[in-house]
Amino acid sequence: MSWPSRPKAFLVGFDQWIAAILTGWPDATLSAWAWAWERDGKCRWLRPVIDAMFFWDKDHCRESYRNELEGNQLPPELKVPLDDL
Repeated sequence: MSWPSRPKAFLVGFDQWIAAILTGWPDATLSAWAWAWERDGKCRWLRPVIDAMFFWDKDHCRESYRNELEGNQLPPELKVPLDDL
């Protein structure tokens, strides 16, 4: 992992830690949870707040959720097609 990506990795890890405290699930970020909660009608205020904080990142929470579904947070050496498992 290159040095510029380490601070971002730390922030994502901190985000996942907070989400784990709130949800009991250790991997997804609070941004991904916020999108899912709004979609499910459980919490409609959090997603707009987080998206506003990341105003330069269009649809931040939605894209965070999509990244979780697609496994984009995995390091390259852990990414394999599901058919190869």
